Amino acid sequence: MTQNLLNSLYQRKAEGRKSFAVLIDPDKVNLDNFSTLLQLCIDYNADYIFVGGSLITDYILGDVITKIKASTDIPVILFPGNSLHIDSKADAIFLLSLISGRNPEFLIGQHVISAPVLRKSGLEILPTGYMLIDSGRQTTVSYISNTTPIPHDKPSIAACTAMAGEMLGLKITYLDAGSGAMNPVSPEMIAAVRQSVETPIIVGGGINSARKAKTALEAGADVIVVGNGIEQNIDLLKEIALAVNSFQLSVTGY
Repeated sequence: MTQNLLNSLYQRKAEGRKSFAVLIDPDKVNLDNFSTLLQLCIDYNADYIFVGGSLITDYILGDVITKIKASTDIPVILFPGNSLHIDSKADAIFLLSLISGRNPEFLIGQHVISAPVLRKSGLEILPTGYMLIDSGRQTTVSYISNTTPIPHDKPSIAACTAMAGEMLGLKITYLDAGSGAMNPVSPEMIAAVRQSVETPIIVGGGINSARKAKTALEAGADVIVVGNGIEQNIDLLKEIALAVNSFQLSVTGY
């Protein structure tokens, strides 16, 4: 299996280049006007499109990926909620180990079930330490995974958790406040994790303004993810993309 996307993430981190990802939940996609969202992803240079969710009830995952691949050249990475959310038409998959929780199903159980399918899929595997952070309200992922998020004011716990994940061999650290988060991951927590690991850091959940995106980038995030906010305000995609590009220009000059 290739490591093109993983190598790219590490290369971008080494160069100080920030990335912008759009998270698409298949349950919330209207295929009739989906082209508008995809065109915005193209217009504003989204680096990645993540596809998935904690609970997919209207199973159009394959149709969504097919539409994205037919319309854009943006890499498509699966963001699975369980072992059923696998589709070989994507480019890669986050193999998420929920290291912030203590539910064995999401630490290793679902992975065992999906391993033979993944081996045959041709998907690039991205071993990811997934950390759920308290956002002020219970989110779908905390309910479905039956795990307790890391308290938002305990950056040292997040830092040690991320460190352990890296030592276990996980290649990416993903801090997520969850879909519909009341508050995003705090800059203090992002900074603490940044000081503790060398992996690329992805941050999502509750980033519903350019200011919050810039704050996360300044704290050490390598990839900013916006999902639920776009569903409520399509203009947010443009605002976040411009914020990421502006930050990148100010830091790297390109």
